[in-house]
Amino acid sequence: MSEIKSFAVIPISLPDEDPEWKFAGRAYPKWDACVVALKAEDNSVGYGYAAAFTHLGATNPGVEAALRRLLPLLVGRDALDIEGSLRIVDKAIRDNQVAKSGIDCALYDLAAKQLAVPLYQLFGGRVQSEIPICRMLALKDAPRMAEKAKARVDEGYRALKLKVAGDVAEDVARVRAVRMAIGDQIRLVVDPNMSYMAKDAIAFVERIAEFGVDMIEQPVRESDLEGLALVTRNVSIGVEADESAFSPASAFHLAAHRIVDAVSMKVTKMGGLRNVLAVARICEASHLGCRMGATVGSRLLTAHALHLCAALPNLNYPSELAEFLHIMDDPFEGLEVRDGVIKIPDEPGAGVHLRRDVAWTV
Repeated sequence: MSEIKSFAVIPISLPDEDPEWKFAGRAYPKWDACVVALKAEDNSVGYGYAAAFTHLGATNPGVEAALRRLLPLLVGRDALDIEGSLRIVDKAIRDNQVAKSGIDCALYDLAAKQLAVPLYQLFGGRVQSEIPICRMLALKDAPRMAEKAKARVDEGYRALKLKVAGDVAEDVARVRAVRMAIGDQIRLVVDPNMSYMAKDAIAFVERIAEFGVDMIEQPVRESDLEGLALVTRNVSIGVEADESAFSPASAFHLAAHRIVDAVSMKVTKMGGLRNVLAVARICEASHLGCRMGATVGSRLLTAHALHLCAALPNLNYPSELAEFLHIMDDPFEGLEVRDGVIKIPDEPGAGVHLRRDVAWTV
């Protein structure tokens, strides 16, 4: 047995290559996070990434404070006792899924390195060696979104997600412009980020039916489950929950009441890999679609999500696992995206590494 002997919390702030990157109601010129590092007695280090998304109510100071309260509880514990450590964390603080996600991922990364296996082995083994990618288009006017969409297709991506803003006429214009720019063979998702009322969302979907959109993600507020169900019952395309699916319990409720057709799973939102795996199993058992949603931030965050995807047989739509490509100053390196797919690393742990010019003490 190797025990956890020390930890570190490293706040970072990574600029976006597009200082105007935004979605409905939120701008993200930079991406704040805290990196969690856990060192075992054999000097192996597991890393986790707690993304401080403001739309999830998180800030770097708040996440850092929570981590510094929780991580001392893990010192001296068996590095392989992931479940036991996470139970201690869950009992020590309520909610704060962001901080818990960083701890969860660091524990899994450390355990995989202790066992000298790729991270996906901890989830039952790899069932696929590469994951098809859906790339996001940040919210802009119709011509600029069409231009960006064409560039992404030229790079080899075969699925795109358009951010829209809750104005039916303007959003229809965005979808029309993108479809005209990329042709009929590229799969499309639209994401209003909760900016619609239910009836307006229905009207929007009716007006974009001719453009071959596959799915609408979280059209209404996360708490408006009646509205979400109303949209699902009255549109012909798939309806996916994002903000409304924030835990295994919430995903179970969505599935039990058939409120949506699919769930967007996210490591940060759901509190870590353990919870995302539970949500994936709920979706599998209830015949709901699922995929990995946007992992915006360092390659470290993407690598953890990617390894879990490798072990899931029921992903039914391209996942959003290439958004690290527009993030600058990433302290981690690794991962390849080619022709619209990302390959699963086979080395021990998550398969990404600190850059040589980055020196952190754990």
